[in-house]
Order: sequence, then structure tokens, then C-alpha cells
Amino acid sequence: MKKFIFLLLLIPFLNLHSQDKYFICFRDKGSDASLSKSSLTYREALNSLSPHSIERRKKVMDSDSIITFEDLPVNRNYIEELTSLGIKIVNKLSWFNSVSAYLTDAQKKQAGSLPFVKEIVPVKVLSFQNDVMKNAGLSKVAVLDGMDYGNSYDQLALSGVPVVHSKGITGSGIIIGLLDSGFHWKFHDALKNTRVLNEYDFVFGDSVTENQSQDVPGQDSHGTFVFSVIGGYKDSTLIGAAYGSSFLLAKTEYIPSESHTEEDNYAAALIWMEGQGVDVTSSSLGYNNDFISGDSYTYADMDGKTTIVTKAAELAFRRGVVTITAAGNEGSTQWYHIIAPADGFKTMAVGAVYFDNLVASFSSRGPTYDGRIKPDVVALGVNVYGASTNGPNLYTYGTGTSSATPIAGGIAALLLSAYPHLTNEQVRNIFHESSDNSVNPDNDRGYGLISASKAISFPNLQLVNSNYILHKAFIDTFSVSNAVLHYSTDNTNFEELNMNAENDYAYQLQLPAFAFGQEVEFYFTYMDDTGNLHRDPADKIYKFQYGGMFVSLNIALSQFPADYVLINNYPNPFNSLTAIDFVAEGNFPAELIIYDAIGRKVKTLFKGISHIGVNHYSWDGMTDQGFEAASGIYIYTLNLNGKFYTRKMVYLK
Repeated sequence: MKKFIFLLLLIPFLNLHSQDKYFICFRDKGSDASLSKSSLTYREALNSLSPHSIERRKKVMDSDSIITFEDLPVNRNYIEELTSLGIKIVNKLSWFNSVSAYLTDAQKKQAGSLPFVKEIVPVKVLSFQNDVMKNAGLSKVAVLDGMDYGNSYDQLALSGVPVVHSKGITGSGIIIGLLDSGFHWKFHDALKNTRVLNEYDFVFGDSVTENQSQDVPGQDSHGTFVFSVIGGYKDSTLIGAAYGSSFLLAKTEYIPSESHTEEDNYAAALIWMEGQGVDVTSSSLGYNNDFISGDSYTYADMDGKTTIVTKAAELAFRRGVVTITAAGNEGSTQWYHIIAPADGFKTMAVGAVYFDNLVASFSSRGPTYDGRIKPDVVALGVNVYGASTNGPNLYTYGTGTSSATPIAGGIAALLLSAYPHLTNEQVRNIFHESSDNSVNPDNDRGYGLISASKAISFPNLQLVNSNYILHKAFIDTFSVSNAVLHYSTDNTNFEELNMNAENDYAYQLQLPAFAFGQEVEFYFTYMDDTGNLHRDPADKIYKFQYGGMFVSLNIALSQFPADYVLINNYPNPFNSLTAIDFVAEGNFPAELIIYDAIGRKVKTLFKGISHIGVNHYSWDGMTDQGFEAASGIYIYTLNLNGKFYTRKMVYLK
């Protein structure tokens, strides 16, 4: 009788999955879609964001423009008309102005004939990076400052985490989002007391992320393991990299016979997490060439702007989220290269190393198809210790890049916990600068082994009421006194300023005003607890450009990729309103101008000093003279700090 009931429950799900899944993409968001703060659509988009999400967005977006056209909800009337055809909507994807649904051939034809439907495209099925697991032996004693890490010590010590914990930095105040195959966390000793803010199953559409009757046995083992590596805590057995953080859990994988996920689930999970206020996302999803059903992506699609999962991760980043993902386990396969969304421009891909810091043979290599260095960083990915779902106090070892990823994700949370003012761009810059291969990054290990102590010790800038505050921590030194900043604007003569202690490991200083765009060189000196004088860096020099927010040591002052500075307008083509955004790393002179196809100026959208982060503007088809522009092709050009960026758009009345 129980088997019969189980089959009855399972049959509707199996019938649904016997159909093909599609994105139904809309032409617009309806005639009432508006970025006016008084509009219903604007208020609905704003109300979908938690206070934490709003504050995170404000770090990278103008406080008056934190809602973009992409955030506006999918039009309800369109959804109602689809459901009247018997189409069951699976995911509503506001960022992509689309929904996903399983369609019969007849439904596909009906939906495609609707005037508001732009196109219908298949949802692709991606491989899931399921690391190799093996049974764990007896726990060993590994103690630092009274904390017994057990068998988890080595994986954290390789990346300088325990010494950061010893300073009281545990990830507190930071929300981490995990996208994985499921989470059986409530029963395990190392996870049951972790602060989970919310969880959602995007496969079955409920709040249960552990195994359900439709899942294969052990499906939730991978996510449980990953969760414990970043957030677990069991004294004398296992301590996670950011055990003091809060968590959002998203089950995005359906594993009937082999590991895979549908890309709309991943995108929907990121939209959900971003609205819930996530600060850091960590995922082990990836694409390789072993597709379960046809219509594969190819290596040529690993260009940072093609796959749905990469686009979703990049859109989350533009809203201030630190997006981190596994580079992939394809280094020993024919595919060899990194996988999506690790190909993202701003999404950080994590490769795997052995205990001796040599790159693991299986770790996917770069570059991206368009030639960018990947992975971004590496962490231990061989014999990483974590929780097992076989028992409440059982543990296992995992090997793969998705075992390395939660270590890097945890370090991002530690960095943000130590310095909540940091933007995700600053976090990414610090990851690159402070890793051990930053002098000569390559496509095997990227910028190198990530280190929590080095990342938090790397100096950073904060803008407060038009004043720049320089922060500097001394994590690896037992005790520090007399910290002094030495700076120069002419590469020769250095002036000195005494720094102020923030706590027992960090100092800060309000910088004097410099000329806009002035390059400033600097270093620090300090006394240790035995009275010895030290210089940081020992034999190099830090740099920053006044007005920017990035500090340089081994890498040239950070530059945004050209196709990220000026973002594609959305929607395009458009018939009423289109959003045009650009990203600036500092308060720079900027002009955003629209020209017609023969080069005549039509509209100046902005002329002035840019905001740091995303700058939001929109065009309603009106010219500077107050007339409505004609239908046709238009060129919009950004002059940002003397550099020009250009894109095309189509206006249809």
C-alpha cells in the first residue's frame, strides 16, 4: 500500500518532467511598468527586497536608484493569459522578463502566438559538480587559541582562517547563500545550531531542502557537506570557515539518475537570495560537455555573457552580491576548461589545490573563451573534511572544486564581517591582490591560494561624507603599536601620519584631500610586541588613485572590462522606456549621450560626476528639445574619465 501511495504522488511529477521545459520570454513588462517611485510596479519591486538587501544595494548603487528595470515584476496579465491555456508556471524570472514552464507542442505553439511573447527557448540542463566523497577516520586534535578544529584544521590553516577566528572574526552579520543539491542540516551535530534564515526547494516548490520521497537516496549529502565546510561548528571535530554567519539555502538540483540541474532553478534561486539580503553566494553548479539532453553550450559560450546561469550571477553581482562558484572538475577531461557560471566577468571561480599548494589535476583551467584569466583563486580541494548525512555525528572527506569553493566563500564572509563597508568590487580586488600568485596570475591557479589573514590585512578604503578613510589590519602579528602611514604624491618625498587604533588588530586614518585622480603611493610602519620596527609591505609600495576605491600592490589599479562599464540597455528593442546603466569605480567625470544612426545628438542623459558603482538612467524616447524621437537605431555613448564606450539600441513606437 505504501508503494502504491508513493507512485501516485510521484506520477504527476514524472508526467511533468516527460515534457520539455522552456523559457517563455516577454517583449516588455507591460504598459504600466515604470521606474517612477509612485508606480505600482516600482513599489512591488522595492517591497520584494529585505532591508539588508536594500542596504547592500546602496553600497554599489545610487541610493535613489536601487530599483532597475530588470527588478520590475513580470507582468501579471501575461502570466494569467498563459495559465488560462493550462500552462503551469514553474519560475518567474524578473531579471530576464520571462517565466519557465513545461510545455507540450500544442502549448508551445499557442504561447508562441501570443502578441506579448518575444520568444520561447529551451531550458538547458547542466551538470552538477559532485565531488568524490570517502569515509573519514578518527578526529585529531588541532587547537588554536582554545579552539579545537579537529580534522578541519588543515583545510582552514592552509588559507589563514584560524588566526582570523582568533581575532573574533567569524562571519557575524553576513548572510551567505548556498545553491546545491539539498541540505539535511537539522539532524547533524555540526549544523543543527547554525542560523538558517530561510530555505527553499526550487525543484518541488516548497520549503523542504532535505531529501523528499521523489529524490534519490543521498541527494542532499553534497549540499550538507558543503554547508558544514563553510558554516558548521562542532567543538573538537569540525569548524566551518564562517561559522558565525547566517545562511540562505536553495535546493536547485534534481538528481533522478545522474547529477544535473535546470538553469532556471539556479537563476530563480539567485533572484530569491538577492531579495532576501544575501551578501555572498557560493555554488557548486557548473556546465561541462557531458550534457544530459541535447542543445549543448560549447566552450565558445564560456565568454561571461551567454549562459543563463552566468548572466544571473553577474546580475546578482551588479546588485552588490559577492558571487563565488566552483571552477569545475574538468582539468583531466576533454573539456579541460572552466565551466559556467565560473566564466563570469565578476563572478569568482575557485580552483582546487592539494595540501602542498599544487594545483589538483582535476581542477578546471582557464582562460575563458574571450581570454580572461580563470580561475580567480584556489583553495584546498583534496580531502576536505565535512559532515556526512549517514549519521548525526559522522563525517567524510570530499575532493573537488566544490569542496574548495565554500572555503573561499567563507573567507569572503570573514572579510565583509571585519569590514562591512566593503563593496563586492573591493572584495574581488582584495581577493586577487592578496592571493599568493598575484604577481604573475595564470590559467592554472589564477591569482593563487586565497588567505583570510592576508585578505583582511590588505589595506582598504571607505568613503564617508566625501572623506576617504584608510583601514589597515595586522592579523598575523601578535601585538602592534605605533602604526604610521607614509605617503607620497611625487614618488619621492614621503610624509608621515599616525594612525588610530580601531581595535587590537586594526588601524584607520582619514586621508588628507588630494587632487582628483591623483595617484598616491604609501606604506606602513609599526612596532611589534618586542619593540622591533616593521615595514608593510616589506619591499614594495601600495598605490591608489584619489577618487577611486581600489588599492593596488601587485596588480595595476583595477579597471572594469569595457563590456561591463556600459551595460546593455534593457529592454532592447523598446517602445516606451529603456534602462541604461553604467558602472564607475570612482567619482569620475562622465557624459552619457544618445545619438541617432547618422551621428546627430538626440539626448544627453547625464553630464556630471559619476557615483561609485552602478549609475542608473533611462530613456523614454524624448529628445532634448522635448519631441518624441522617430523609430529606428540609436547609439548611446559613455565618456567616463576620458574613456569612451558605445552600444546600440532599437526604438520601436
